Amino acid sequence: MSDQQPERTITNQRGNRYGEVLAAFLTEGGLKADVYGTQMINDCPQELWEQLDAEAIKVELDALLVKLNGPRYWLLDGLGAKVQTVEPVMREFGGIMMRRIAELDLGMNPVQVPFTERHVNRGAIFFFDAGKPVYELVNPEGINYVMQAYCVGVDPTLTEDGLAQLGDRLDLPEGWTYRTRVLEEELIIDTSDRLATVLQDEFENTYSAL
Repeated sequence: MSDQQPERTITNQRGNRYGEVLAAFLTEGGLKADVYGTQMINDCPQELWEQLDAEAIKVELDALLVKLNGPRYWLLDGLGAKVQTVEPVMREFGGIMMRRIAELDLGMNPVQVPFTERHVNRGAIFFFDAGKPVYELVNPEGINYVMQAYCVGVDPTLTEDGLAQLGDRLDLPEGWTYRTRVLEEELIIDTSDRLATVLQDEFENTYSAL
């Protein structure tokens, strides 16, 4: 992060619902996934999301595989101006309009393994407000991963109110911890000029490394 404070351009995002389609392709550098999302377009209507067919989308995009990622709810409070890291192509999947927003590096393994780092070229700045709770994983080296969004695709009953007790349900790797804390000051994760490091737990909640 530069010495200059990033500017927040979008507010009141906590609790906003969205969904994503990840389409993986084989490139010279390994597997890459185009990430299409409904963020800032619509709230990923449940009745349409339930009808999405990953296999049909795979054929439509001529992709190696397609993953339906969500539905999800933001836990961040604001966003900064986004750097366009990929051409923002608009596509409609099963009646849900989405925009291509990022590229995800899958290496040579397309299968999402819980607590395994991935790198995303997303050009984004996330803001978490002072006085708000954050939900974090801490690895044995002391690296913090802040939950940016929780997922209801695996456990439809999950809510933000239940996240404080989520650690009791996680099968954490040895030496890892899960914690909840209330921010004393604003937290900013600025990946506008670098790759974001992200991971998911077994409920597909997504975390960003600080």
